[in-house]
Amino acid sequence: MSIPVSLADLAAAVAAYPWGYLVTVSDDLRAHSLAVPTDLRSGVLYSDGGRSTRANIAARPEVTMVFPHPTAGEYTLIVDGSARVTGAGTVEFVPSSAILHRPALANPSAG
Repeated sequence: MSIPVSLADLAAAVAAYPWGYLVTVSDDLRAHSLAVPTDLRSGVLYSDGGRSTRANIAARPEVTMVFPHPTAGEYTLIVDGSARVTGAGTVEFVPSSAILHRPALANPSAG
């Protein structure tokens, strides 16, 4: 089950998540994930990015951020948008849509 999150409500939703994965796509079309702390200011998420992340964003700026909830079994926040790298190497991610997604397993420890 997914619950849409309006961009106006995104700051409140992100507040429950101390960090997330910034997911980019490499030249060989493989997903590249980077764990970054949550830093949302004025509707833009900011993070540092390594060499691979920055190169991936330069080539393919449409990215996703996935914020797993710190409590097992709670909703994951998934945010799509576009990113750019500033002259200082900071990644600026502008969200375009967001959802809360329920875990598929009722009991996360069940296999």
